[in-house]
Amino acid sequence: MSSSSEDKPKKKGGGLVIKLVLGVVLVGVGGGGAFALVESGMIGHKQEVKEDNSPKLIRKGAEDPYAPPAAEGKGEGGGAKEVFGEGGTPYRTAYFNFSDDFTVNLKGSATLLQVSLACSTQYDGRVLQWLKTHELAIRSAMLAEMANTTDEDIASPQGKEQLQKRLTAAINRVLVHEEGFGGVNAVYFKSFIVQ
Repeated sequence: MSSSSEDKPKKKGGGLVIKLVLGVVLVGVGGGGAFALVESGMIGHKQEVKEDNSPKLIRKGAEDPYAPPAAEGKGEGGGAKEVFGEGGTPYRTAYFNFSDDFTVNLKGSATLLQVSLACSTQYDGRVLQWLKTHELAIRSAMLAEMANTTDEDIASPQGKEQLQKRLTAAINRVLVHEEGFGGVNAVYFKSFIVQ
């Protein structure tokens, strides 16, 4: 004879459904957590596209969106339009005049060097703005560079040329430190007096 408990089929379907639902829930939670970790930057490598906001070279005749306001009688509405030649560099050159002369004792000497200086850039007007903004720090760096110059250094045209290159590098170091970009092409002597 068979017992009545052996005649009843066992219910296995209910446990399978619970396991299936639990598996789906765990997969959903795990996927959501992984997505949150990736989005927060904790895992994976989400690379941000950084816009290049550095000054740009300005072609001759092109508009400079950062140009300083035109001086009275020049530019828009006053005076002749700027005309560029066909040859030379394809970029326009803008100049910055330092407001005061530079006077310094030369290294190891009682000799005084007094110069009036300007510099040039072919980049947009932001470089000119930064030169004005950081003129004090730039003057200090340039005076230090000149004070590290000897009589012999400035006795020849090559020595003066080397001083111009060192002054250009000094300006660009300050601008890179302060703004992340140099942009000065050259330094020019407007006057050069040795006493």
